[in-house]
Amino acid sequence: MNFTSFFSHTKSLVKLAYPILIAQLIQNLMGFVDIVMGGRVSAIDMAAVAVANSIWLPLILTIYGLIMALSVIVSQFDGAKNYIAISKHTYQTAWIALILGLSLIGLYYLLVPIIAPSLELEGNLKPLLLDYLRYIIWGAPGYCLYLVLRNYAEGLSYTKPTMIISIVGLIINIPANYIFIYGEFGAPALGGAGCGIATAIVYWVMFVGMLIYAFNSKRLKEAPLFEKFYWPNFIEIKGILTLGIPIALSLLFEVSLFAVVAIILVPFGAETVASHQIALNFSGLIFMIPLSLAMATTIKVGNAIGHNDHQKAKDYTAHAITLGLFLAVFTAIITVVFRVPIVSIYTAELPVIELAANIMLLATLYQFSDTVQVVSAGALRGYKDTKSILYITFFSYWLVGLTVGVILGITDLVVPKMGAYGLWIGVISGLTTAAILLAWRLRVVQRRIDLKTSN
Repeated sequence: MNFTSFFSHTKSLVKLAYPILIAQLIQNLMGFVDIVMGGRVSAIDMAAVAVANSIWLPLILTIYGLIMALSVIVSQFDGAKNYIAISKHTYQTAWIALILGLSLIGLYYLLVPIIAPSLELEGNLKPLLLDYLRYIIWGAPGYCLYLVLRNYAEGLSYTKPTMIISIVGLIINIPANYIFIYGEFGAPALGGAGCGIATAIVYWVMFVGMLIYAFNSKRLKEAPLFEKFYWPNFIEIKGILTLGIPIALSLLFEVSLFAVVAIILVPFGAETVASHQIALNFSGLIFMIPLSLAMATTIKVGNAIGHNDHQKAKDYTAHAITLGLFLAVFTAIITVVFRVPIVSIYTAELPVIELAANIMLLATLYQFSDTVQVVSAGALRGYKDTKSILYITFFSYWLVGLTVGVILGITDLVVPKMGAYGLWIGVISGLTTAAILLAWRLRVVQRRIDLKTSN
């Protein structure tokens, strides 16, 4: 390996990735703050916020995955210096985002009257849950449009605005929660459901913040958004959807896998479910590191492809995976050494601490395969090869991971049923399969380009 090239590329990747990492962590922190502040009212309020988030997050993450296609498109056009195309595709993605955001509002008012009567939930949990969703849903268009501007800026390799605006969002979220939870300054006291209004307000503030930045930034003047207005172009919209839908479904497959695992574990008791959730929550925080690196890799690879510098795209990919594995060693050591103190932050119950700490030993293996699969997928997005990601993630997570997990976790077919351990071994099997197949697919794509350029 050329170490001069490695340090140069990794420095460039880290410069792009660290603001994304901070922004992702802050987004997670907002959800944590909502649950904690709702919990200070009552356990029912905490449960309502937690359950509502478990419904809301898969929806919004799926839309996020679709809009991520814009960063790929923008990075390639940026490499090719085609700034008019950047503006056009940003507008077309904005039309998609607006329709999706408004559709979520319509979906709520269409489905809730049908579903709500059949929901049998404890005490005030149902009205609090439905109120939270009714409030937060009005922030959906703002958040979807914010994601468009975020991916536009990130595609042009400007990631710091995302970080700064996320910090602003968190600063607003905490007092807004307080106002609408407890009814301060003349606002109604809504309990945990008030967090939904606060989050909706934050979403619109983040959109307006990104809009102001895009309008005034000297760094974005090369690809201006406001010199010309573009109405919907269905050919361009179709191209964006063709690229974005596989990304969205891939994210949905991963998120839903862990949700299904949690449901399967319910018969094993509250302690097992709690242990799983603790290990999953901490692993999710660690996952933000390779995910941010993968998003930076997408941008760098896309830019290099747009510039017809295929060797640079390969170098960025190889160096990103190498850097990701170095970081995985570091996070794995932290996980192993400090797993008991980490778990103790979540709970004081000794049986839960013991089981969660043991699961986190398995999570150290998860970190290596997760790094390879997510960075490889990020590079493939940079090459606009997103359908392969869809097929591989479905096969790996649902056909391999879930099957192995179910066999080991809840049956005696191979060994006596292992409960949470077996299901986590299944998750690791799925992620390892994904890592192998995505790395193989990446190599196939790179070889095809090498053959084309050599002829």
